[in-house]
Amino acid sequence: QVQVVESGGGLVQAGGSLRLSCVASGRTFSSYRMNWFRQPPEKERAFVAASSWSGNTYYSDFVKGRFTISRDNAKNTVYLEMNNLKPEDTAVYYCAVSEGSSFAASDMDYWGTGTLVTVSS
Repeated sequence: QVQVVESGGGLVQAGGSLRLSCVASGRTFSSYRMNWFRQPPEKERAFVAASSWSGNTYYSDFVKGRFTISRDNAKNTVYLEMNNLKPEDTAVYYCAVSEGSSFAASDMDYWGTGTLVTVSS
């Protein structure tokens, strides 16, 4: 059974940093793309960043230059380093694993349950 588990969320002041982790288990994920999404209160879930199995990285415009995604294939783990956080970054952050090329949330194959990030002003 596949499990995807996020950790590292919490409360931080604006301008601060957090590091999220996501561990996938139940199969070998080294050949799949690992993705981060986020869902602010009362808003749609949105793509944040992704890392392909070969190490290519992708970012949404609203986090480019502030967030960095990395992965450790040996540990089936992906990280999201978030710097210079803003109140608008407040959201539940979800990790998702995908086999295909689409970045749409509806096309992700496996999801974690999310970790809450709250940025105070």
